[in-house]
Amino acid sequence: MQRIRSLKTGWQLLKSSCEGAAKQVNTSSSTSRNYSHLPPQGSNSFGLLFDIDGVLVRGRTPIPAAKQCFRNLVDGNGKYKVPVVFVTNAGNCMRQTKAEHLSHLLDVEVSPDQVMLSHSPLRMFTQFHKMRVLVSGQGPVEEVAHNLGFQDVVTIDMLREAYPLLDVVDHNRRPKDSVPPTKGLRPIDAVILFGEPIRWETNLQLIVDMLLTNGNPDNAWSSMQYPHIPVLACNMDLLWMAEAKNPRFGHGMFLVCLESLYKKVTGYELKYEALIGKPSVVTYNYAELLIRQQAERLGWTTPVKRLYAIGDNPMADIYGANLYNRYLQASRRTKAQMQAKSGGGGADPLAETVNEAPKMTSAELGGASSAYGAEEDLPEGCSSILVCTGVYSRDQQELPSDPTHTVTEQRIFHGHRDFRFDPSLTQPSFVVHDVKEAVELVFQQEGRPLE
Repeated sequence: MQRIRSLKTGWQLLKSSCEGAAKQVNTSSSTSRNYSHLPPQGSNSFGLLFDIDGVLVRGRTPIPAAKQCFRNLVDGNGKYKVPVVFVTNAGNCMRQTKAEHLSHLLDVEVSPDQVMLSHSPLRMFTQFHKMRVLVSGQGPVEEVAHNLGFQDVVTIDMLREAYPLLDVVDHNRRPKDSVPPTKGLRPIDAVILFGEPIRWETNLQLIVDMLLTNGNPDNAWSSMQYPHIPVLACNMDLLWMAEAKNPRFGHGMFLVCLESLYKKVTGYELKYEALIGKPSVVTYNYAELLIRQQAERLGWTTPVKRLYAIGDNPMADIYGANLYNRYLQASRRTKAQMQAKSGGGGADPLAETVNEAPKMTSAELGGASSAYGAEEDLPEGCSSILVCTGVYSRDQQELPSDPTHTVTEQRIFHGHRDFRFDPSLTQPSFVVHDVKEAVELVFQQEGRPLE
């Protein structure tokens, strides 16, 4: 219950800060210059969620259709016609850096408020912000952690320096001649996995050390330290698409290695306090909050009714958008039931929602299942649009409809271990060739001119 209260508090603080920022932007023409202040006509109120890798870029190379797509999404003054948020499972940089990169690639202005990285929802996990956390990944992970609200951060390199005898797989990194002294550190309280590291063997070794010693490598390994200290993981993508012809390993592959090693050593399953990033529901709840903020900047006074999520990965983008749509439908049913009741009260609306949708696991909700209230004006639905410029190709064999036939040599379930496979969740609302066709389709569906 304490965890649930903390998540609710974090979500409300985050919601208030975003809404406050949006109101401030509405009163400042200089900071809202990249939005067209035209309210939606009638009920045509919608927002767009864009994946990045495989949709807009392949590695550092822009997908040709992307620039033309965004030329159509802005007016003659470079102002956006509808709310736009970029939702990526990348997490090895700051939002500002990613926004500048997208602005350069797409030839339109992208603000940090439009960018959501896999770790962005960690802002609401305030119960961990004062803990001493070990962070894993690459890039400015310490800066990223502090920016998210974590106050006491230890990197893998800091841990290696304090305990120089822990990392010995690479013979060239082993201590030479005399054994260096151990400096020691205060125990680690939790582990945050931002993304795939560069030296997998180092991170795997040291993270397992923390899990088996209750965060203190001065202790001996013990499988009795179970459940282990909390682990929060961002980005579950098994594969992603860069310039190479075939997909590359993602952070999800690193998680598979960590889970396998931990179980092999202890006999127990690695447990996650939270799984964040697509396809978890908490990620889309956060993205919807950003869409709402962008709508306010547009000067829209009516809630955003529909979301369209455009992605290239069936197990991340499509599964996630469809899972979120299922969550929205269940939330609407629950809200209608609560309004129909007379004299009721005290019930947790989201708890009822989850009970009505038993197929939605705690992992799929993202570890923050009770952080959202039914009082929010949630969208009516979220449609998924699959493009063929990234992980998915039309040449690939479709997933079978029978989940018992999914794990075969021909077709392997690429979702995370803690997500149940549901064939219907991998089926997109629409399949198009590229992002330009996707946006044209959305505007056609909404009955609005694009150009």
